[in-house]
Amino acid sequence: MTPLAAKRLVVKVGSALLVDEATAAPRAAWLAALAEDIAALRRTGVEVVVVSSGAIALGRMRLPGLPPKARMRLEEKQAAAAAGQIALARAWEEALAPHRLPAAQVLLTLDDSEERRRYLNARATLETLLSYGAVPVINENDTVATAEIRFGDNDRLAARVAEMIAADLLVLLSDIDGLYSADPRKDASARHIPEVAAITPEIEAMAGDAVPGISTGGMVTKLAAARIATGAGCRMVIANGRGLHALAEVMAGRARRTLFHATAAPRSAWKTWIAGSLAPQGMIVVDEGAVRALRAGRSLLPAGVRAVEGAFARGDCVIVAGPDRSPIARGLANYAAEDARRIMGRHSREIAAILGFEGREELIHRDDLALL
Repeated sequence: MTPLAAKRLVVKVGSALLVDEATAAPRAAWLAALAEDIAALRRTGVEVVVVSSGAIALGRMRLPGLPPKARMRLEEKQAAAAAGQIALARAWEEALAPHRLPAAQVLLTLDDSEERRRYLNARATLETLLSYGAVPVINENDTVATAEIRFGDNDRLAARVAEMIAADLLVLLSDIDGLYSADPRKDASARHIPEVAAITPEIEAMAGDAVPGISTGGMVTKLAAARIATGAGCRMVIANGRGLHALAEVMAGRARRTLFHATAAPRSAWKTWIAGSLAPQGMIVVDEGAVRALRAGRSLLPAGVRAVEGAFARGDCVIVAGPDRSPIARGLANYAAEDARRIMGRHSREIAAILGFEGREELIHRDDLALL
């Protein structure tokens, strides 16, 4: 198979891979090998984000008396997650430390990927961590998530993270080496599908049930993740992660896998959503210099703003208009309208003194701005 290349990679690790079910302890040798793979990718300039399951599995044995996972109530799962998250973070920290890679724990809920202001905060944090050389290790915030707002599995969480940070590759390390025409555990004639150009009803019909055990995912959730990721311009791979150095094998093209092709560039998918899917809540009028800067691919700074209209909140979509009030772009505002009016026409270095807090230097970041 052809080797895979990526500039920004999200790798998802399931509980069944990371946790020894018999001992409820991390599989140290396996995790160390994966950390080596991540370090090798980092040395070639690839940014890596990890979405890691395992908190509930690790926490169950630390709270004596908890029932088997299948019979655990929501509050019992949340308690197990609270106890296990410490162990999970420690395992990743110890695995990455020999490679001088700082691990950074990030806990997310569904609302963090759906509500725009929280989405922007989460994305800014992840971008900053990557810029400082950290490896973000993300898990669903099981301790506070309710049944109504849970992702329910980390496959879809990983896809949302890939969408959030505009990753160009998502690798789901699983206990199966890809998509089959039928469930290979039940049908000996099932065919392995090496590549998927589009997720059609026929492809969806190939999904089976979740594998029994401590893993909560299944092919159904993996196809749901593929739909999210590929629609956001990110390729996705399903591969067997049980062996040592599974990620290196996948990236080198030596492991059997299923590759789902993306349908757009990551940034263009995100900007298409901004341009056409959100109702503008206000308008920002800019000068000619700002118009030229935006068309050259730069961010909108307060210095170029001449008027702010509307009552938008931080994270809302606004129209950006030129001096003649003709719309030239749409974007997500880093400041609420009241604060934007206070800093318009001023240099970014003055923002803290004017507002009394350290904010972003851009009124709208170029990644959150779509030209019309």
